[in-house]
Amino acid sequence: MRIFPTKNVIAGCALAALLGSAAALAEGVPAHEPGVWQEHKYSFQFMGFTSTYSCDGLADKLKILLIAAGARSDAKTTAGACASGFGRPDKFARSDLTFYTLAPAGSPPPVAPTPGTTAEGVWRPVALAARSPRDLGTGDCELVEQFRTNVLSMFSTRDVDNHTTCIPHQESGSIIDLKFESFAAVPQPKAVKH
Repeated sequence: MRIFPTKNVIAGCALAALLGSAAALAEGVPAHEPGVWQEHKYSFQFMGFTSTYSCDGLADKLKILLIAAGARSDAKTTAGACASGFGRPDKFARSDLTFYTLAPAGSPPPVAPTPGTTAEGVWRPVALAARSPRDLGTGDCELVEQFRTNVLSMFSTRDVDNHTTCIPHQESGSIIDLKFESFAAVPQPKAVKH
């Protein structure tokens, strides 16, 4: 005697297969989580042996690092008080930073947050290396080390993997190799022009 499956069994198997394939597709897409913006202000003083920055040049490099690490795009980096003046290298270059990072939201806050203080976030991989971002070079090795030590802790990060090696007074042999996951805002789709 041969047994044939009923329509309900066939429909159930098809539904299970569809749900399984949908779950497999979803595994490749990072899950969005609610986040809360946090403001940070920091006075960054660079002290290195290999590279020398002007205060405005230091501010430009720090903005690149902030945005690459997941700071909100309105991050502000301004030249600090430098003895050498605008555009001139200074052994003790300074930059004042004001930026926002996204932190995963815990339980709902007791008071409704003000508009603009929350956003959907996602854990995204970040890799800092020579030419990644494009304006980062081997000579920025000590800057990346100091950024990791002094600023990265203000971001929500996980799985930090640092193999950066800076050799004082020379670029050859220095390696920028810093990887981590940063909780950052979900990119907004670009508006389509008609």
